[in-house]
Amino acid sequence: MTPMPFSACPGPVFDLVRPECWAGGVIFASPHSGRDYPAWFLSESVLDPHVLRSSEDAFIDRLIGPAAAAGAVTLAARVPRCIVDLNRGAHELDPAVVLGAADGPTDPRIRSGLGVIPRVVGRGRAIRHGKLTSVEAARRIDRFWRPYHAALESLMAEAVARHGRAILIDVHSMPREALVHLPGPRPEIVLGDRNGASAAPWVSDGVQRALVAAGFRVRRNSPFAGAHVAAAYGRPRAGRHVVQIEIDRSLYMDEAAIRPHSGYAGLAARLARTFAALAKLRPTGDGMPMAAE
Repeated sequence: MTPMPFSACPGPVFDLVRPECWAGGVIFASPHSGRDYPAWFLSESVLDPHVLRSSEDAFIDRLIGPAAAAGAVTLAARVPRCIVDLNRGAHELDPAVVLGAADGPTDPRIRSGLGVIPRVVGRGRAIRHGKLTSVEAARRIDRFWRPYHAALESLMAEAVARHGRAILIDVHSMPREALVHLPGPRPEIVLGDRNGASAAPWVSDGVQRALVAAGFRVRRNSPFAGAHVAAAYGRPRAGRHVVQIEIDRSLYMDEAAIRPHSGYAGLAARLARTFAALAKLRPTGDGMPMAAE
């Protein structure tokens, strides 16, 4: 498989694909796989374009694509994470990035440079010199962040109205080095539901069982329990469920070269079968999850 190049055209903020028949209110999303790098951003950055791509969840949009044919909606960002992080709140501004952003207690992600407008990409490499004005920060949030979240909120509401529930499976990738500190066999996929706050047990259990049945080693809520999307959209009592999954990048890509390796096709096939089952995830009468075989 040849590498997928990035685009220099700003274009749309996201790609939304609807199935011919939406089977059960399941949405697969990829907020971090965008690779449309506009010229104005490349000119302001001090980093090589290849280095900028280190913060992408590269190829996740491809991996979730087959879910649409199985009856799920897919939503994939086109804006790169290093321009605006769609898995952060619009208010999560880093005072080291935006002039006039309020100083004060911030969460560890912002302190490490990963606010809604990131300061760094992988391995802590600074994206630019100096700070953005508050006007420019607002422009980026209005241009990229708000349309994506308006689409996501609309899909969640539509799923609840049509199916009585919305199940968002927010798909990410994690660097292999993020797992080196874990003891024992390292997980290949980390499932996050904010320790049960963003999804009902039957949803999280159903996702985990499908992944385990496909042969994946799965760990729950550590080291990734879910970020803004899970916190903002996961309301199990209102029929809104969010499960985040993080896939070990080394399973399918050369992380340094940012290109698929020989394991990509096999992993893609396993995930396609798993996502096809999850596209029809629903509770049974006894409260246990059911998915198509």
